[in-house]
Amino acid sequence: MNESQPKAQRPHLCTPVPGPKSAALRAREDAFMAPGLQGFALMAGIVVDEARGSAVTDVDGNTFLDFIGGIGVNGLGHSHPKYVQALQAQVAKASVGSFTSEARVEVLERLATHAPAKKLRRLQLYSGGTEAVESAMRLAKCHTGKYEFVSFWGGFHGKTMGTLSLNGTSLKEKLGPMVSGNHQIPYADCYRCPLGLSAPGCGVACVDLARRQLKAQSSGAIAAFVVEPMQGTAGNVVPPREFLPAVASLAKEHDALLIADEMITGFGRTGCYWGIDHSGVEPDIVTIGKAFGGGFPVSGLLTTDAISSAKPWANPSGSSSSYGGNPLASAAAAAALRIVDEEQLVENSRVVGASLLAALRPFVDRYPFVGEVRGAGLFLGVELVRDKRTKEPLSKAATARIFHECLQRGLLTMSYAASFRIQPALTIDESTALAGVEILREVFDLVERERLHER
Repeated sequence: MNESQPKAQRPHLCTPVPGPKSAALRAREDAFMAPGLQGFALMAGIVVDEARGSAVTDVDGNTFLDFIGGIGVNGLGHSHPKYVQALQAQVAKASVGSFTSEARVEVLERLATHAPAKKLRRLQLYSGGTEAVESAMRLAKCHTGKYEFVSFWGGFHGKTMGTLSLNGTSLKEKLGPMVSGNHQIPYADCYRCPLGLSAPGCGVACVDLARRQLKAQSSGAIAAFVVEPMQGTAGNVVPPREFLPAVASLAKEHDALLIADEMITGFGRTGCYWGIDHSGVEPDIVTIGKAFGGGFPVSGLLTTDAISSAKPWANPSGSSSSYGGNPLASAAAAAALRIVDEEQLVENSRVVGASLLAALRPFVDRYPFVGEVRGAGLFLGVELVRDKRTKEPLSKAATARIFHECLQRGLLTMSYAASFRIQPALTIDESTALAGVEILREVFDLVERERLHER
């Protein structure tokens, strides 16, 4: 496992952060870049020079450990040598166009061997996650002849109009009206149960509520349920095992398709090849992206022969994309899938993730502001709270301080949010992962000492 990436990586800081070179380049960029970049990139203020494995080095020579992992994109670690070699070789030969390439054939065959159900053998390729989910919505409409969709509180599926309407977050504020025919129902976020109950004794009451809600609101034309097997943007939420089977049963009651959005959870992130593998549920459509391309923008959807034949989606050019499946994108995806297999990264995610989770779980008893630590594989979440009884989230000022204290010690995190996500590269080794935990422990000790959680 992790054959080709550095091990036992450590941070190294030689200037204040951000350093003078980073500050100068950021000032030049800020003069022209439109607002709205990723929050952690804006807050850090660093300019990347190079990156290897789970370490990022800025133009000032400061090296940071990376617990962000491209928000799920960086499955292989930075600049994996086999991946770099594959892209260099392909771009020298052919990079553009929709014709068949050997690399694309390899992607199709490799994914077929790993599909979460044997029936899922038809792949269509795109360049971004939201594009793939939009295509899945169009396909569901074509196959079922219906037009309504059901998604979940806390869910995130993209920022184009159709996917924005699926999102169960405040991201939609001031962007309405949403696409009609969409329903959001509760997700089994057991730490913050929408019904104020406790698992496992609740009997998946959130799905019972959803059943009643849809009976009252739907016009009887539900095409599909769209669900993340584990919710990423909501804080790496891991539902109880009985939740997804209950959702699948509800979808069948409405004669609707089940679309599993595996953008974040796919390709070993949760210690299984797919997030839905933990549940035993077989979806009708799976949307994929992020780690799929190893860093190159590649996404897609997997489905069955019967569903993929629905027209007009199945007409020539009916489901295609100008960038989807081009030779360079296909070479990137093929290399990523090979590396996941050859270096046993699903197993590495399971083993190192379990070690990381074991190191973090004592934080719940050690710190008054850590409400919960959860995870599956290298998909972990930490709830930062002002009060464990009320579960009131830690203030933005406190989480921003945690982010900057980690940064000043050489650790890149998403700790600026109270539902703090940890998702390093699938190639990370135990020594590097635990070095990051030591930095978190040092910062959390400071938070407790200065009683920042009370502010």
